[in-house]
Amino acid sequence: MEQLKLLTPGPLTTTHTVKETMILDRCTWDDDYKNLTQSIRQRLLEIAKVNAENYTTILQQGSGSFVVESVIQTAISSTDHVLIISNGAYGKRMIDMAYVAGKKITELNISFDVIPSLAKIQQVLEENPTITHIAFVHCETTTGILNPIESICTLAKKFNKKIIVDAMSSFGGVPIEVEKLQIDFLVSSANKCIQGVPGFGFVIAKKESLEKTKGNARSVSLDLYDQWIVMKDSGKWRFTSPTHVVAAFHQAILELENEGGVEARYERYLTNNQYIIQSMQQLGFKPYIDDEYQSPIITTFLYPDTNFEFDDFYQYMKKNNFVLYPGKLMDVPSFRVGNIGDLYRQDFEVMIQHIKNFNAQRSIK
Repeated sequence: MEQLKLLTPGPLTTTHTVKETMILDRCTWDDDYKNLTQSIRQRLLEIAKVNAENYTTILQQGSGSFVVESVIQTAISSTDHVLIISNGAYGKRMIDMAYVAGKKITELNISFDVIPSLAKIQQVLEENPTITHIAFVHCETTTGILNPIESICTLAKKFNKKIIVDAMSSFGGVPIEVEKLQIDFLVSSANKCIQGVPGFGFVIAKKESLEKTKGNARSVSLDLYDQWIVMKDSGKWRFTSPTHVVAAFHQAILELENEGGVEARYERYLTNNQYIIQSMQQLGFKPYIDDEYQSPIITTFLYPDTNFEFDDFYQYMKKNNFVLYPGKLMDVPSFRVGNIGDLYRQDFEVMIQHIKNFNAQRSIK
């Protein structure tokens, strides 16, 4: 079976060496495995550019959404008040999580094709002095928009608010100086820009903030504080951990380091993304997001005309080894092209040629 090229924001195309680490079975109680966990935790702090005296890493079983929900459950107490900024489906998911968890929230919902207005955020903060936390998504893969993390964090700290960032699709692929930005909780996942496989996520947390969260969670398995208490000294997970996935992620981190770190990977993602956008525009596919807000991770393209059939396009590309991502916009027909993972310029040149061939077949019909 030939390996497909996944043009998605995760799960994504991984290297053979990452896959190979999953051949071996590992014991969760074994010291070698616990040391592997501790190595991952330390390396993530280095990627985040934080001091281990001030920050810690917690690994959590489940998908990225599980880990976001563990932060919503744990970081926000019954007396806290969180402002959640949403310009996509994943911001809305955070809002849903907060409501289900019984948290006090204020929503700031904006159009999916623009970044949040700092003036509007400031207005909301001034009108709601009880707000204690600000939560937002850095890269909204709903559209591919990249929200202004530096500006929002600066404003949050000006008003002395704690910061929760869903950096699911940006951490490891876009430089983020977590300590400089004074982020309290940053969430990401194994199967995103670090290029591992699905099965767990992680939180880079400011110790001072995390230490105050004991008893906040109304969930046993999603209690981030309890997960940290068990893990922090021994590397032991509270419940059965995805051992194969953990080993693959460790290998993926080593490969990130060998590539030159986050900056080098960001440059690869960025140049590939720019090539895709330029080439797709020449073929009649218009991006949904303006260049100034576009992330280097994934791009939403509008259908070129009313006769365009995405299912036909999808199946054609899949037969040629490329898997596209359906659109997530409700108001306009679209699809998405992701460019993270073990993919390079030559892969996208082949992809563009297949799209040209598809267009040629359409014109004949």
